[in-house]
Amino acid sequence: MSSPRWIVPFAEGSKEQRDLLGGKGANVAEMTRVLGADKVPGGFTITTEACVAYMAAGDAPDGLDEQVGTALAALEEQTGKRLGDAEDPLLVSVRSGARESMPGMLDTVLNLGLNDDSVEGLAARTENPRFAWDSYRRFVQMYANVVKGVPGERIEQEIAALKKDRGVKLDTELDVDALRALVETFKGIYREATGEDFPLDPREQLDGAIRAVFDSWTGERAVTYRRLNRIPDDWGTAVNVQRMVFGNKGETSGSGVAFSRDEVTGAPEPSGDFLPNAQGEDVVSGVRNTRDISELEEWLPEVYVELLDVLSRLEAHYLDMQDVEFTVEEGELFMLQTRDAKRPAQAAVRFAVDAVAEGLMDPRVALLTIDAEGLDALLHPTFDPSAEYAVLAKGVAASPGAAQGAIVFTADEAIAAEADGREVILVRPFTEAEDVGGFHAAKGILTSEGGKASHAALVARGMGRPAVTGASSLEIDLAAQTVRVGETTLGVGDHIAIDGSTGAITTEEVPVVEPEVSEAFLRVLEWADAARLLGVRANADSPEDAERARGFGAQGIGLCRTEHMFLGERQPLMAAVILAADRAGRDEALAELRPLQQEDFEGLFEAMIGLPVTIRLLDPPLHEFLPHKADVEKRLERARAEGSDEVGELQRTFDRVSALQETNPMLGTRGVRLGILYPEIYMMQVDAIFAASTAVHERTGTAPHLEIMIPLVDYERELDFMRRVVTERAQAAGLKHGDDYLVGTMIELPRACFLADQIAEFADFFSFGTNDLTQTALGFSRDDIEGKILGRYIETKILDRSPFETLDSPGVGQMLRMGAWLGRTTQADLKLGVCGEHGGDPDSIDFFHHSGIDYVSCSPYRVPVARVAAAQAAVRAANA
Repeated sequence: MSSPRWIVPFAEGSKEQRDLLGGKGANVAEMTRVLGADKVPGGFTITTEACVAYMAAGDAPDGLDEQVGTALAALEEQTGKRLGDAEDPLLVSVRSGARESMPGMLDTVLNLGLNDDSVEGLAARTENPRFAWDSYRRFVQMYANVVKGVPGERIEQEIAALKKDRGVKLDTELDVDALRALVETFKGIYREATGEDFPLDPREQLDGAIRAVFDSWTGERAVTYRRLNRIPDDWGTAVNVQRMVFGNKGETSGSGVAFSRDEVTGAPEPSGDFLPNAQGEDVVSGVRNTRDISELEEWLPEVYVELLDVLSRLEAHYLDMQDVEFTVEEGELFMLQTRDAKRPAQAAVRFAVDAVAEGLMDPRVALLTIDAEGLDALLHPTFDPSAEYAVLAKGVAASPGAAQGAIVFTADEAIAAEADGREVILVRPFTEAEDVGGFHAAKGILTSEGGKASHAALVARGMGRPAVTGASSLEIDLAAQTVRVGETTLGVGDHIAIDGSTGAITTEEVPVVEPEVSEAFLRVLEWADAARLLGVRANADSPEDAERARGFGAQGIGLCRTEHMFLGERQPLMAAVILAADRAGRDEALAELRPLQQEDFEGLFEAMIGLPVTIRLLDPPLHEFLPHKADVEKRLERARAEGSDEVGELQRTFDRVSALQETNPMLGTRGVRLGILYPEIYMMQVDAIFAASTAVHERTGTAPHLEIMIPLVDYERELDFMRRVVTERAQAAGLKHGDDYLVGTMIELPRACFLADQIAEFADFFSFGTNDLTQTALGFSRDDIEGKILGRYIETKILDRSPFETLDSPGVGQMLRMGAWLGRTTQADLKLGVCGEHGGDPDSIDFFHHSGIDYVSCSPYRVPVARVAAAQAAVRAANA
């Protein structure tokens, strides 16, 4: 039986084969079609399926080595050169390429094919010995680090020592003799680290590099990145073998990264970085300070004009902002890669609006170019523009937003600080892939080297973290853990603040302001509202939250948690209700609470005039409003020892707290069970709701749209019982069911999903409480799993993300669908909502769109995210 096809030449691939060829391979193949083979160096892609097979077997799958040989021979015939030839060698790059971009997480090897013979041939053929030996030292350096794990710092130390010995500052100032010496030094380091001589056979080099790229998929940094960005582990990476073109051939050569629009603001001007006489790794590594792409026009004006044309053509073809890598070899432009540009939310919004205005796409297509999750970054505080503060230094504005906190110098310190609840800024000379965990933990990133296309900038923008890079006036000493700027020296724990939109750095505490939604963002939200089918409400427990939610476009309150109204100064009143010895005592305490409840509800109703308000009656266990048993016991013992008059009262409190204590309170006396055991509590709440409704109606002339929700229903008789209680109180208040209020339930228990048709007989609406439904369906305690179990489950690939962040669609999701379907078999017009945190998660929203749900409800700040995510779900469904 013949082996599967593991290899696809660039000329035969396309962007539709992203899953098979990875993002880079698919885009290089597509770019070859769009721009022509003369602009895209030739090569081939080893498929993601080959990587998956490699991971399963622990070695190259059958037939891969032979197919690599065949593809290499075809590339040699195409170029008229042989890999590693002693006279005119073909050199190749070996690069990773997962289906989703993972910048800096996977490995790359350049200049492969050089050895002691071919370097001489390259020098003679190009008449440029310095270029040849510079390429050779780069190859040995990268191969040693990537394929054999020789520490990069060890190699960089030798370069730094040699530059110091030769009295030069830049790598480009090292002459041929110095580069020859470096090659031999690097070979010695390789031999010392591996116990082997550096491989000189080109095919052995190629096989080693291919395996190293495969292995990098399971490296710690890649695994961490995938976990943070929700990329499945079983996708694998493709490997792209491409003919080398050289940006380090002299002063008319160079390499760079360019964006078709400003990658920070989205403005319609190209941006990026480049370096003359350099290879691509010099640009993206962050080790060298780059030049702005605008300076390319002065350096090589014809290349600049051609690059702008290419960017425009690629953007029109892909219908998205593009991020390209290019090389200029002796004045000729070559395109090495293109991909949809990762950009912050404001750039995504600006691009979408401009692209529609320019006629590139219609609004429905433009919506799909936006990362809905990333829009959250537009809704958080920034530095007050009117604030005056001393700017300590400035760097490149690499990722927008403001952040401040204590200085840390390592990713591990940032992670530890996050665990302790401390806000920190990660400060480094430049960042590497291993720092990705620190990016997630830190509030912001600050580096002294690099530019807009450096690792720090790319990862920070992808994660929505503010970042300032290339702040060259900073002297960062990792060993001493200090950062110096002029006469100022800062250390671990010192305060620092950064503005990722301006590049400003300060040591002062800077006031922050709430964000204002831009005109472009409002336009996107208008498109979203026109496209989406799901309604979007907010979870709000106070008038302030309700007003904020309405400002963000919420179409009502999907969940008001009334227990939050009993906290703070009111907790003693609620405790008095619970500790009352009899019904009369409870009624007396409840009478004090009722006007406070009514006041709260009036504020909510006025903020949401004309929109529905769903109020969940008291849900949590009563013990949450009482002091801890151990604390009461200590006070009781102290009172006895002191002969205090408080002994009797403390003893009653202790007895009551003890009586209410439950082994598993989250599955005990809470929700509807509380209302059945102590109906007077729910009666007080319902009376307050109806009184508030009447008062607001009289003041405003508009009656609130009331939806009273009974929580934690298991049995239809529970809901029937409470519905009758609500109806009786409504009649006493002169309100009519249907016209003035609705009664529904929160579906958050498996039995309620299985018997939803019976429960629906007594419900005007269902609201799926996916937080508790996830807990009860999976048997997970949210607090416990997040802190003790989840990390190990993700590490062992039992889970790829928290089921409390994104709905467990195969399990919990199917229960939700069953409940929705059964409920509507009883009532075809039964209103269905979701009010858990999943209501603001884009992936979960896509599932709800296909599940018959009418609306989702989320925190106020997530409302714009949900509006766009709901629209994207509708557009994707229509396009399917």
